[in-house]
Amino acid sequence: MKQYLLIGILCFAIACKNDDSKRPVTPLPDAPKSMSYSIITSYPHDTSSYTQGLLIYKGEMYEGTGNYTFSKLKKVDIKTGKALQQISLPDEYFGEGITILNDTIYQLTWKEKKVFVYTLKDFKKVKEFDANIEGWGLTNDGKNLIVSTGGSDLNFYDPSTFKLLKTQTVTESGNPSFNLNELEYIDGYVYANQYLLPYIFKIDPTNGKIIAKADLTGMWDRIKAIDPHAEVPNGIAYDSSTKKIYITGKLWPELYEVQFSQ
Repeated sequence: MKQYLLIGILCFAIACKNDDSKRPVTPLPDAPKSMSYSIITSYPHDTSSYTQGLLIYKGEMYEGTGNYTFSKLKKVDIKTGKALQQISLPDEYFGEGITILNDTIYQLTWKEKKVFVYTLKDFKKVKEFDANIEGWGLTNDGKNLIVSTGGSDLNFYDPSTFKLLKTQTVTESGNPSFNLNELEYIDGYVYANQYLLPYIFKIDPTNGKIIAKADLTGMWDRIKAIDPHAEVPNGIAYDSSTKKIYITGKLWPELYEVQFSQ
């Protein structure tokens, strides 16, 4: 009897093993690659600028700043950090991300949920949209506006109507990311600051996957040693004609030209 019982147990174990071998093995999601950076040079940055948006368009730097009563849109001299042209938002608006598409400037606001549209030449406001979202970061892919709202999503909007076209969740190692802030579109990828943390993500916008990640802790420490009042990294600008990338932060005394590698 024991012999038959032992044979039965062995047969059951073999059957289970064979059954397990047929089950598909789900691979663990790939973690982002480490993206190192080197500082090429540094420039002065206005320490009163609570940077919410930063970009290069046709060789000129533009910056959008936040905080109630201090929010601005301005064109900046990279070498001096001085404003060449600027307008102030009404005191009740907290300025957020900016982008320029087809010689038109778009600027988000935070809790006011408005999008302002300006002419490039004289910063004249020509339109505004009701966004129904908190604005955080803003960029474009040459066709659509891409917006972050402080969560894990990239939202794609029609620039002529601000109609939502699609939403793409951003993931890191298979899990939704969080605190996506200032955005910049660079050669087919979206680069994003992570609010309150020292990271810049390189995101594939077709699937939302974070494929690389830069840690700016060393740069942030350097900035805080210069000015203890400086806040988080926020601001990525790309000059498509020179392939140069610039980064800064809220109330930072310096702007950096950097080179990323992975």
